[in-house]
Amino acid sequence: MQKSDRIYIAGHKGLVGSAITRHLQNAGYLNLILPERSELDLINQKEVDDFFTKEKPDYVFLAAAKVGGIMANNTYRADFIYENLQIQNNIIHAAWKSKVKKLLFLGSSCIYPRDCPQPMKEEYLLTAPLEYTNEPYAVAKIAGMKMCESYNLQYGTDFISVMPTNLYGPNDNYNLHGSHVLPALIRKMHLAQCLVENNFNGIREDLKARPMVGIEPGLSDEMLQKSLQEFGIFKENNKVEVRLWGSGKPRREFLHSDDLAEAVIFVMNNISFADVVKERGEKEVRNTHLNIGFGEDLSISELAEMVKEVVGYSGAINWDASKPDGTFRKLMDVSRLNQLGWKARINLTDGIREVYKAYCNPS
Repeated sequence: MQKSDRIYIAGHKGLVGSAITRHLQNAGYLNLILPERSELDLINQKEVDDFFTKEKPDYVFLAAAKVGGIMANNTYRADFIYENLQIQNNIIHAAWKSKVKKLLFLGSSCIYPRDCPQPMKEEYLLTAPLEYTNEPYAVAKIAGMKMCESYNLQYGTDFISVMPTNLYGPNDNYNLHGSHVLPALIRKMHLAQCLVENNFNGIREDLKARPMVGIEPGLSDEMLQKSLQEFGIFKENNKVEVRLWGSGKPRREFLHSDDLAEAVIFVMNNISFADVVKERGEKEVRNTHLNIGFGEDLSISELAEMVKEVVGYSGAINWDASKPDGTFRKLMDVSRLNQLGWKARINLTDGIREVYKAYCNPS
């Protein structure tokens, strides 16, 4: 990419898109195309086609997606498959029609089989059944990756797919109705510590900064405390407990969004679809995505203890084994990208400290 190239970041307000935008701007790429959601409905094919015809981007980062944690994925299954298919179909097809030089599509580690061998190599895709709770989202992401691959093979485009592990960082989603595990743990323990301290004004300030449907800042102390029970935050006999889903035994890998942004810009500037095909060396062209991760994981219970220490939560943590655990382990094999010249740098403890500091000081 040249500094003068027109670069479109789809989803520039989200966790991933905002990190990519920030890193591009800091590197001197100032010709960025950043339409607001009110200006461009990515689910509407005509609007997307008209946008590409008018703006003529040279490069596209496809970071727009409907995302959420295990509860949201399992509850809104139709929304997750429909909206993600529509968004990626519209953008990838329009990018081909408008002769975009290169597109980078962001998938998710949930594309891999439920009982995938560990660490997960790119070639393990579609070798066994998916995890049930997020199957619709995973199928949509697999379709996007295969769409990029197929357009490359039929039309000679340079559309490359990357599959990041679990992400966290600035602009994360802290809405407990649909957040991923790490931001959910941060917010639950922050609110729980407010309960420990009987700091109901702190709870109200948190709700004002990050509103959630069904729990209003104006509620009485008693009603606020009762409302928090929906999210597994309890106070009985002056003792506070955070009750978390599952057994705590599943293991997860986490990558800071700043690391991801550096990785995808590295891929956009240095790796083409032809490079990936050549590296694979297979007769059949398939599984041409690249994993992006930290290369290390930990159990959810270990993560919870780490967040507890960073937040300073002094209450109890308990586990509700009647709730689903999801896939037991999802550790990325990141050897291919490491060999190509990129490696993550932000360790998890430092990253959590950074995001919690930002959480406590919302702009």
